[in-house]
Amino acid sequence: MRLILLGPPGVGKGTEAEILKKHYRIPHISTGNIFRELFHQETEIGKIARSYIEKGHLVPDDITNEIVRERLSQDDVKNGFMFDGYPRNVAQAKALDQTLEALGVKLTAVIDIEANDELILGRISGRRVCESCGAVYHTENKTPKVDGICDVCGGKLIHREDDKPETVQKRLTIYHNQTEPVINYYEKQGLLVKIDGSTSIEHTNKQILKALGEQK
Repeated sequence: MRLILLGPPGVGKGTEAEILKKHYRIPHISTGNIFRELFHQETEIGKIARSYIEKGHLVPDDITNEIVRERLSQDDVKNGFMFDGYPRNVAQAKALDQTLEALGVKLTAVIDIEANDELILGRISGRRVCESCGAVYHTENKTPKVDGICDVCGGKLIHREDDKPETVQKRLTIYHNQTEPVINYYEKQGLLVKIDGSTSIEHTNKQILKALGEQK
């Protein structure tokens, strides 16, 4: 399986990716997580990426594409992979096509998980993230065993700047303006599968697995 998960921020791409990762035994490649790892390393590219993300803006394409090319050169992606949060615009999609062509591989499917903006705002504003390992929780539907403490590593849970309502609204505006054309791009290639992401995690996952079964 070589997959891309599309959809607005907070629609559940990350959660579904973790389920699919275990089901298909393929690596989950999240550019957002890669950038946050770079933040902790205090690298120059990490500082640049952080300055954009904290303002609710997208990291420039050339930086993102280079990180993706590097990631796809690693051994663990030879039997498949799954992107979450990339590509975010048509230019990135075209760059990914070139990278995959150079590697001699093709995408299996592009999964578009859909939900309206109001639902997204509610989901993201309640999100809390472990500052140490990146595990994600929610104040309503995925609470930790101990308030404010990560179940996985015991790290502190924080409310990230890019998860606050005003920043989320900016991210949604960017998504509608720049990322939605990617949906049309992959639809023209016959790769797009549309999934209703407004219901439960389990229902969304069942729809995805069914769709991928039809793709085979």
